[in-house]
Amino acid sequence: MGSPDGVDDDKRATLRRFAALGAATPVAGFTESATAETGESDARDAIGGYLSTTPGAHFSKIRDDLQLGTGETQHHLRQLEEQGVVERYRDGDYKRFVPAGRFDEFEKLALGYLRRDTPRGMLIELLLNADSTAGDIADSLGVSPPTVSKYAGELEDVGLLSRNDGYAVERPETVLVLAVRHADSFGERAQRLARNADQFLAYDG
Repeated sequence: MGSPDGVDDDKRATLRRFAALGAATPVAGFTESATAETGESDARDAIGGYLSTTPGAHFSKIRDDLQLGTGETQHHLRQLEEQGVVERYRDGDYKRFVPAGRFDEFEKLALGYLRRDTPRGMLIELLLNADSTAGDIADSLGVSPPTVSKYAGELEDVGLLSRNDGYAVERPETVLVLAVRHADSFGERAQRLARNADQFLAYDG
C-alpha cells in the first residue's frame, strides 16, 4: 500500500528501520537540510545505518536491500561521499562502500571477501577449525575441491590466506573481529562463529 506522499509503505519501513540505526551512529546528523516529504533524510540516514551494520556492501546490494532506485542510490551515495560520511573502494568488478575512516586497507579487503559466499565460508571454517584441510573445507561448504583450491589461490594472492603449511588465515584476529562484529550480515555460519568467539579471543589473547 502506498502512503499519501507516494512513498511505498514497505520501502518507508525499511528506510526508517535502517535510519534508526544511522541515528545511533557517527554517520548521523548530515541530513538536516533534506526534507521528509522527499524522503531524502530517511534514505541517507538509512544508507548510513545500513553501512554501519553491513560495511563492504556493494552498490547493487545497498540499492536492493533498501529498495531504492538506481539513480536514487547513486545520488545519495555521491552526497554522502562528498560530505565525508562514506567512502567507496574498488574490489574487482564491485564498488563497495564503508563508513568513512573506520577501516584500513586490509580490513576493507577482508570485508570484500567476507561478502562473497565461498571465500567467506572458507575463512570462517578455518577460524572455527584451524586444522581443516582443503577436503574438509570442501565437505563443510558442499563445494568441490577444485573450487576450494581456486579460491584459496585467490585469497593467497590478495594476502588473506597462507598455504605454506596447510591453510591458515592471515591476521586471523582482525578477520575474526570483522566476522563477529558484523555476523548478522554474514549469515548463519558467521553467527555460529560469533556465539563461540570468546574461546577464540581467549586463545589468541
